[in-house]
Amino acid sequence: MQTHLLGRCDWATTADAMRKFTEARSDATPDELWLAEHDPVFTQGVAGRPGHVLDAGGIPVQASNRGGQVTYHGPGQVVAYPLVDLRRLGIYVKEYVFRIESAIQGVLESYGVTGHRVAGAPGIYVRLD
Repeated sequence: MQTHLLGRCDWATTADAMRKFTEARSDATPDELWLAEHDPVFTQGVAGRPGHVLDAGGIPVQASNRGGQVTYHGPGQVVAYPLVDLRRLGIYVKEYVFRIESAIQGVLESYGVTGHRVAGAPGIYVRLD
């Protein structure tokens, strides 16, 4: 897997580049991992509604074709975008997410941090004391 360190970049430009990469890939195209830090932006997923952003405070709101409602991206937050051919792996999205969650739990555990899953809410959650 090739890794690309994009640095700080515009979310919409990055999303467009990922879409173009995916459309152009063939069965032989290697999977890639893109790491980015975005300028401040709220992304509104397919489950998002305008009322979900209560006060954007001048931060742009961009429509996304991804799941979920609203996500903030901004400086200091590294976002990992795995561009993976799931068909080649013979798995579906839910299995892939489960595998990523398991890997994250393993990394957290190696640092002595306990992560847990929440039914109906993809991701690994850490309870802060």
